[in-house]
Amino acid sequence: MGALRAPLSLLKPLHHLRLFASPYSHSLSPAPPLIKPLHFHFSIRSITKITAMADNSASAGKHISSDWFSVPELRLRDHRFTVPLDYSIDDITSPRITVFVREVVTVGKEELHLPFLLYLQGGPGFECMRPSESAGWLSKACEEFRVILMDQRGTGLSTPLTSSSMSQFKSAEELAQYLTHFRADNIVNDAEFIRKRLVPDSGPWTVLGQSFGGFCATTYLSFAPQGLKQVLITGGIPPIGSGCTADTVYRACFEQVKHQNEKYYKRFPQDIQIIQEVVKYLAESEGGWVTLPSGGILTPRGLQLLGLAGLGSSTGFERLHYLFERVWDPILVPGAPKRISYSFLNAYERWLDFDTNPLFAIMHETIYCQGASSSWSAHRIKAETDSQFDAVKAAKEGRPVLFTGEMVFPWFFDEIHALRPFKEAAHLLAEKKDWPPLYDVASLNNNKVPVAAAVYYEDMYVNFKIGMETASEIAGIRTWVTNEYMHSGLRDSGGQVIDRLLGMLNGKKPLF
Repeated sequence: MGALRAPLSLLKPLHHLRLFASPYSHSLSPAPPLIKPLHFHFSIRSITKITAMADNSASAGKHISSDWFSVPELRLRDHRFTVPLDYSIDDITSPRITVFVREVVTVGKEELHLPFLLYLQGGPGFECMRPSESAGWLSKACEEFRVILMDQRGTGLSTPLTSSSMSQFKSAEELAQYLTHFRADNIVNDAEFIRKRLVPDSGPWTVLGQSFGGFCATTYLSFAPQGLKQVLITGGIPPIGSGCTADTVYRACFEQVKHQNEKYYKRFPQDIQIIQEVVKYLAESEGGWVTLPSGGILTPRGLQLLGLAGLGSSTGFERLHYLFERVWDPILVPGAPKRISYSFLNAYERWLDFDTNPLFAIMHETIYCQGASSSWSAHRIKAETDSQFDAVKAAKEGRPVLFTGEMVFPWFFDEIHALRPFKEAAHLLAEKKDWPPLYDVASLNNNKVPVAAAVYYEDMYVNFKIGMETASEIAGIRTWVTNEYMHSGLRDSGGQVIDRLLGMLNGKKPLF
């Protein structure tokens, strides 16, 4: 491959596309051809250029929209924006990527002048929801908003970085450098780029951030508050300390994960012995593992990863329990050896999502880094737990085997088939020190944007105490602390969580 260039798109164009010209858009000129090689600059000035993109960047801002289409009770329209990969360098010089958003309104409101609400998905590395009907929080939001669902850069239809597309890079160094542009700072840059071209008169919009989306919303508050009318955060108030906060996060999270394990085994005590038997089987197998359908391997420590999805969200305990119901093949022929079933091995891989969303593993610890490296924080902090999370030792001693939570370990890139090609790039990112800032504490202390946040008391993913410490630094924030919902409360509550937060800001809910 010659000089490294960002592709215009990894997607085929939609049929019947047209340049967008609704009553609330700006006219845009085509993007220039990609004729420059990729350059990487890691100056902290990059984040401050969120506001500097503004009107002189129209040449980069090709905007294409589709016709409206329908799902039950909703009308939807797709938009694709050509944006700079790197906002810190000259607009013409930067390679381009595509950012995809989907506009959603209630049927019959297509032409109404509604306020805009941008939804920022959890992650990192996951695409936005695909609505199939008007339901849950989206139905509630569409009662008063024009909702914008954004695939954050590198996910979904936004120049997706998949196991196959990332294989185009010739070296781990090239890939690692490219990936440095896929954090919250540039997600906010993209949001501002789109807001100025989609919202009438470039007006401010409401942002709803779920989980990692709340981290992005806090970055937004730090560096581009002029683009915000109000902010709603659900299970996503980040740590904002300088350096890398990952060590603090994981020390707190390992404690919460232990608590979730205790609750799980109290609900399903019969699973203690079943999971011990699986761990012993894996440990005693040749090499200490069995082969997965993808070609990866399942080890005792790999089995513990099921806690990532099983321990922290509603119905997670039940789904985890039912998964282990079919862990063993039946013995059909007398004397046949005991084996883990293909059904279980296949379900295990589908449970983890690393094959379809590798960015989560590669970029996860970088979300905590400002001017310092993570150096595989979760791996180091796990070593401080006095073998409490040693699955083989627990099984031998007759103790419950503890599942792990939202942690990424370096051995993922040896054992998980889809991640193996990115082992060296992941190590480079783990050791990178010169990460630009993601938050500005002084700006948050002087915040003028109305903010309401749902803080889940037993949240396994975003620690309650750390979240409340950050909340104390955001001027004017209103927090709703509850143990009625888990981390997935926005999804699980129907419209109740978003209704509560909007009510806190519009006067329907009292201050005390």
